[in-house]
Amino acid sequence: MKPPAETNTLELRLPRVLLDPGRSDLPCGDDQGLLSVRLHWRGAVVEAIEAIEASPAHPLAITPLVDAHVHLDKAFSWDQFPNLSGSMEGALAANWREGEQRTTEQVLQRGTRALEQAWRYGLRALRSHVDSGSGCADPSWDALLSLQQQWSGRIDLQLVALAPLPLWSSPDGNRLARRVASAGGLLGGVIGPPFADSSRDRSSLRGLLALAAELGCGIDLHIDESSQSPAAGLELLLGELDRWHPGVPITCSHASSLSLLPEGCVRHLAQRLRQHRLAVVALPTTNFWLLGRPQEHQQGRRPLAPVRLLQQEGVAVAIGADNVQDPWYPGGDFDPLELLRLAFRACHTPPWQRQGLMPFTTTPSALLNLAWDGVLRVGGPADLLLTSAVSWSDFLARPPQRRVLRQGQWLPAPESASLS
Repeated sequence: MKPPAETNTLELRLPRVLLDPGRSDLPCGDDQGLLSVRLHWRGAVVEAIEAIEASPAHPLAITPLVDAHVHLDKAFSWDQFPNLSGSMEGALAANWREGEQRTTEQVLQRGTRALEQAWRYGLRALRSHVDSGSGCADPSWDALLSLQQQWSGRIDLQLVALAPLPLWSSPDGNRLARRVASAGGLLGGVIGPPFADSSRDRSSLRGLLALAAELGCGIDLHIDESSQSPAAGLELLLGELDRWHPGVPITCSHASSLSLLPEGCVRHLAQRLRQHRLAVVALPTTNFWLLGRPQEHQQGRRPLAPVRLLQQEGVAVAIGADNVQDPWYPGGDFDPLELLRLAFRACHTPPWQRQGLMPFTTTPSALLNLAWDGVLRVGGPADLLLTSAVSWSDFLARPPQRRVLRQGQWLPAPESASLS
């Protein structure tokens, strides 16, 4: 008979917003939103959480994070398919060449490497878009569905079929959509410039919405990832939803050019997004790299979804890493703490405010329909991301070391990220 697990105890500082809101016995956090607690867990479950006197020795911790937008199928392909111009056109051309040569084995290797790193860095769930343009023949799907099963119970992996919009109105698209739906995935596509034929875009979008409604399948669109035609894609989508809503969750990834409009226009569109229950995923890393390059000698404006304004209007907003070492962005490493630190600067989302952490924790948890919202409760998962920082200023000052607790066990971490 297996002996009962021992109770483990740890004293640390946690954001109050990531502690059970129903616990009236736990006080509010300090001026940084942090609360010192003594955490007890047995096995994989939290046994007790008690407030203790604050100490500068208590390390800062958060719960493992969620990334609502990545691309596992093309990750780590930059060395073979670089985009040295840093332009959208260069990224598209390199991505096309890479996609023509992509194999199932390559995607398995890339996906395995990505998930191993994400797991040890402190991610607990990912939504990956998957290039899908030829019905059911795409090698990426077989590989990522296999990894989805292999990683079940460690990382929740949700897949989005990223396909040309007209595909969804074809027999191939119908077959692909049924395969995606059976795997619990989402239908996706791109709505962006040049908007040469808005009637064709509208017809293709209607086909996608109808297919998603028939299958009860969510939608996640790459929309308005551009420095041109501000929010034209969102206007097109909202116009169709004013006419008819398919009754499935819809996510608008990027929505970058929305920020190029005057504030009043942005607020009006944000209110319409909220009315239609649309979520937005902002992607600062790739958008800052690719967008706003009018001339080499001139610093262009870099469009990015206006995170705080959208939140003020009640829109659910997540922040994702997007591309990792592929033709669209040469850096990244599936490290959520690096994305968190970038977003605090790029999106003005201060971590000591509730809405500063929501885009990485509770909001993407809801978007992915995860069983756990990332809030620590008695009886809930004993999962933590423990850092070497002791305050938010310390966290932002330098890349922190970390230890990751999953299912009550400390994971071995990459040497660059470990906390001794």
